Amino acid sequence: MQFSESWLRTLVDPDLSTDALAHALTMSGLEVEETDPVAPPFTGVVVAKVLDVARHPDADRLNVCQVDAGTGETLTIVCGAPNVAPGIKVPCATVGAALPPAEAGGAPFQIKIGKLRGVQSFGMLCSARELKLSEDHGGLMILPDDAPVGMNIREYLDLDDTVFVVKLTPNKADCLSLLGIAREVAAITGAPLKDLPGQGAQPATIADTLPVRISSPEGCGRFGGRIIRNVNAAAASPRWMVERLERAGQRSISALVDITNYVMLELGQPLHVYDLNRLQGGIDVRFGRAGETLKLLNEQTVTLDESVLAITDASGPIGLAGIMGGDSTKAGLETQNIFLEGAFFFPQAIQGRARKYNFTSDASHRFERGVDFAGNVRSLERATQLVLDICGGQAGPLEDHVAKLPERQPVTLRVARAVKILGVPVAEAEMSAIFTRLGLPFTLQDGVFSVTPPSYRFDIEIEEDLIEEIARIYGFDRIPANPPVAASEMRPTQEGRRSQHAVRHAVAARDYHETVGFSFVDVEWEADFAGNDNPIKLLNPIASHLAVMRSTLIGSLIAATRYNLNRKASRVRVFEIGRTYHRDNTVASGELSVGGYRQPLTVAALAYGPVLDEQWGAATRQVDFFDVKGDLEALLSPRTARFVKADHPALHPGRSAAIEVDGKRVGILGELHPRWQQKYDLPHAPVLFEIEAQALLVRDVASYEEISKFPPVTRDIALVVDQAQPVQGLIDAMLAARHDDPACSVVQSVRLFDEFRPKAGAASGSLGAQDKSVAFRVTLQDPSGTLQDETVQSAINALVQRVEGFGARLRA
Repeated sequence: MQFSESWLRTLVDPDLSTDALAHALTMSGLEVEETDPVAPPFTGVVVAKVLDVARHPDADRLNVCQVDAGTGETLTIVCGAPNVAPGIKVPCATVGAALPPAEAGGAPFQIKIGKLRGVQSFGMLCSARELKLSEDHGGLMILPDDAPVGMNIREYLDLDDTVFVVKLTPNKADCLSLLGIAREVAAITGAPLKDLPGQGAQPATIADTLPVRISSPEGCGRFGGRIIRNVNAAAASPRWMVERLERAGQRSISALVDITNYVMLELGQPLHVYDLNRLQGGIDVRFGRAGETLKLLNEQTVTLDESVLAITDASGPIGLAGIMGGDSTKAGLETQNIFLEGAFFFPQAIQGRARKYNFTSDASHRFERGVDFAGNVRSLERATQLVLDICGGQAGPLEDHVAKLPERQPVTLRVARAVKILGVPVAEAEMSAIFTRLGLPFTLQDGVFSVTPPSYRFDIEIEEDLIEEIARIYGFDRIPANPPVAASEMRPTQEGRRSQHAVRHAVAARDYHETVGFSFVDVEWEADFAGNDNPIKLLNPIASHLAVMRSTLIGSLIAATRYNLNRKASRVRVFEIGRTYHRDNTVASGELSVGGYRQPLTVAALAYGPVLDEQWGAATRQVDFFDVKGDLEALLSPRTARFVKADHPALHPGRSAAIEVDGKRVGILGELHPRWQQKYDLPHAPVLFEIEAQALLVRDVASYEEISKFPPVTRDIALVVDQAQPVQGLIDAMLAARHDDPACSVVQSVRLFDEFRPKAGAASGSLGAQDKSVAFRVTLQDPSGTLQDETVQSAINALVQRVEGFGARLRA
């Protein structure tokens, strides 16, 4: 919100300096970002009238002017401006005047008596650029004919003014007008609020009315308007109005447009002017119909649907309600008869509609947040008065159609609750005074306020809103900053769990860098990396390529990898911890579920490029499946995981595995599928894993086990099995024997250390063409004594017997 201080002080004039007023507004929650002077400092410039203009005898582009500057004598001034002419009034810098420097930080430009090509000049006629009022340097700054000669230009143009730029929070829609800001200043400072000019009803001099119907009262609660005939739409906007609009950031367009903009800034009510002669029949406010189109004032043609509220006549839509009028009924400079409209539209009927068409407007900005539903009549009367004063004409009776208005429910505030939240003992009497100053009607009984929000306050709905109002007016600077005091307490730690923070540190310690991606992604990512043909779609995506919720983190990691590769990084290690989204009503421990959607916390990591940065101590090689598998096993430790062959849409069919922990599938691990490697332009295949965070957050509690005093024994077993047989099944069977077979109770570990396959299609010794040899190292140890050869051999025989069920045999 931007406005001039002088305009604000016509409504409320507290005994505060500019800086003090800005501080008071900021401390009440209306942050003043900037206070800029309207014009730079300069002196000695007055209104002057050019009496005569003669060609300079020695210069073709210079004129010798006779000027009346109100000094009692005619001044001779040499001027080279192309638009100088007898009879015009312009700013004149008299001898001794100090003009703004040509460059920032320079010294002021002093006006002295000087000679130009032999003719003495006693001053300088100024352009707006020379006074630093604008960048217009096409000629002299022409002033209105009624400008008083000799009057200081700063006083005449009200240049000793300041522009306030206030950063409003979205809930303070009532402060999107000078009246709203003035109410706040009056409440903060106690200064009286002045009467607005032109508040009385404008008498009707003609009986003409326009039929109006509200077919959609759930969208339009109130619609008012009046006909005004025989207006002069080409009339010039008065200087005071143009100045106030410009200082509020609005460009002067035409008298009728300027008036509606002025009233919107002054009272907060957006208005619209229709060319009455272009309207076909009466006005109907309804929701749009499929296939209807409308060309707007910004020359954009939009297609309506049943969700968009429209202003219509017999020809169809003529405007987007609360957003922008249509081109077909706009008022131009040739317009003679107008229909002036001011309405109340429910915020929920306007919210998001302008963004749907990729633009916004001052009207939609206000209606989306809530406009005073009791203020449209006053605004129409004010605008009517300005139209009649500036453009002339005859006004008809004001028609105000009320269909449905918001119900203002009282909001209760407990005094004790407010004191507890604020942390300062604000008395009931002071709270009552604050509500009175804010114009909030209330009753008080037994320490409980019942406050009814006025029609212009859409931000007061719950008790905390009223506590905020008390804090704002009481003064945030009056609330002491006390450090929190809490009793020290020894709390038990959950040894069986670790925090997300700890998991992040653990992944980062494996040389991965954390990334953060959007929860909404490209629909193509879901199809490629999750095989998801029915993703969860967003109703209002922020971009067309971010239209669905992610069910996997892989797409985000691939995007981060490509981003780094495009910036010449050759080695990439990235990970992300975030939620994924699935259609599922079943919820596991530690997950979220909202409206039938499961939202598990997921951890994913990706490695690309060399295992190590190039160095002299190790040969360079590309990262592979087992490098990332080792990282994952380190993250899960001391828990163990099984890796079972499984297919996944994103991964290489022969270089991927499912991750199982405690018999439950919790994630996937593998190399990116060659198809996606080629599609996403990756020179090498990255290796990645994605696992449910719950598997990493839970950890086994350490327990003490006595170290055996007796030496371990190792034996190697070489087995021949079919090449299609997964090794994990053999390991599982041998480890399970420790609990099922007493002979195997001394087995401590079984680890694969070698695999051999004959050349394709050829046998090799005892190995057939479809066989492979796998070698396991078995560690055996007895905590109660030294192992005997018989015990060791018995255990080895029992292990071999266990794997015979898989078609395994000892290699000869």
